[in-house]
Amino acid sequence: MVLTDPDRIWVEAAARLRSEIGDGPFSSYIAPSAVRMDGAGQLVVVTPTGYARDWVRKNALRRLNELWLGLDGLARRLDVRCRADMPGITPSVIAAQVAEAPAVRAVPAPTVGPVADGARAVRAAGLQERLTFDGFVEGHGNAFALAVARQVASWADGHFNPVVFCGPYGYGKTHLLNAIAWEAQRLRPDARVIYLTAERFLSSFMRAMQDRQMAAFKDQLRTADMLLIDDVQFVGNKAATQEELLSTLTSLLEDGRRVVMSADRAPMALSEMEPRLRSHLSAGLTCPIEAGDRALKLAVARNRLQTLAALGVVSGAAPEPVLEQLVDQTPGTMRELEGAVNTVAAAAGARLPGLTVDEVRALLGAAFRGGPERRITVDEIQKTVADHFNLKQADLLSDRRNRAVARPRQIAMYLCKQHTTRSYPDIGRRFGGRDHTTVLHGVRKVGELMVQDDQIARDVETLTRKLRG
Repeated sequence: MVLTDPDRIWVEAAARLRSEIGDGPFSSYIAPSAVRMDGAGQLVVVTPTGYARDWVRKNALRRLNELWLGLDGLARRLDVRCRADMPGITPSVIAAQVAEAPAVRAVPAPTVGPVADGARAVRAAGLQERLTFDGFVEGHGNAFALAVARQVASWADGHFNPVVFCGPYGYGKTHLLNAIAWEAQRLRPDARVIYLTAERFLSSFMRAMQDRQMAAFKDQLRTADMLLIDDVQFVGNKAATQEELLSTLTSLLEDGRRVVMSADRAPMALSEMEPRLRSHLSAGLTCPIEAGDRALKLAVARNRLQTLAALGVVSGAAPEPVLEQLVDQTPGTMRELEGAVNTVAAAAGARLPGLTVDEVRALLGAAFRGGPERRITVDEIQKTVADHFNLKQADLLSDRRNRAVARPRQIAMYLCKQHTTRSYPDIGRRFGGRDHTTVLHGVRKVGELMVQDDQIARDVETLTRKLRG
């Protein structure tokens, strides 16, 4: 149903809210309220008292906006004020209107508004407007995950359920879940698509228990056509919420509804979860997302700069050596890379095409090496690399030249140059008295191999995460 008259929308939205929050809170705070338009054209829920206003703002305004956006053909948004803030407003007859309103429809209004609703729908649903398929950069480590995500969003029949995207933080899991929600709702505007972070699932569950509204909480989730939960690992170690999640998951799967989740590990590796829940999560499709290689990071940096150029933050394109330096100096996650791009863009502005490698190095500085409070030492790098490749630290300092030792030694030298302020001669001395040209060759070699060899790129990425804690 699409409406434009505020009074009719208010009656419908309030009727739906009443079934969720119960008669007690509804009669105390919602029934005596009215929806009016202020002098600036803003729709306002007018409550009888300041206390009621504060209660509505804290406990009901977000959900009211979700319901309102699903009904309002003009996609307007509600604010809340008390009657003292808006003189001349008479008491509402909403209680009688809602009592006479038809029962809530079997298919509730979408939790995620159609994409056409724009930023209002984003705020109401908790999604991020920019996290769509159009903004997702495809690469070697995420191509399969992207293909699966598009398939899920298309509502195609005959595919795996549930789907769990898993992998290290900062490489696109949240982006894919947001993109699925947006696209699924665009293709089926009448569907009920619910996106929740694990934190929001937990807080909603606890609030429902405290307010004795578990029936409404269960109904809200189990009537979803598609349920997406981000970072589900955070539900672990909480028996009651795990039990509820398992019951919800079972109910949705039995009804043929879609379930999509993300986690930092594969479901069977979520040891903090009870076995039945792990088993249900593993029964569908586990879709890994790998850490991005250098080529993907370069593409992400270019894409981010193009976005900033469209917003007028920068002008022109960055030289290729500048992009390479930016990526090489930011060996962490895609989120950290995006932060580095933002830093460079904000400083460069219209000077972006003329920016030099030295300027980028100076701009990023220690901020992307962990700062002075987290100094990484040559000794720490050697120990971490040796452990990663099942070697002894002494092997890296030895004269052994076979590839099983020489390549890890070069990687350790590369990491020393990236994460410490040591010079090439100094690094050489710390690696058994080697000449600085040997270190220079090793650092350059690893830089070249990271472009050509995915395994080398993954090794460097993993070691970097270990060193940065």
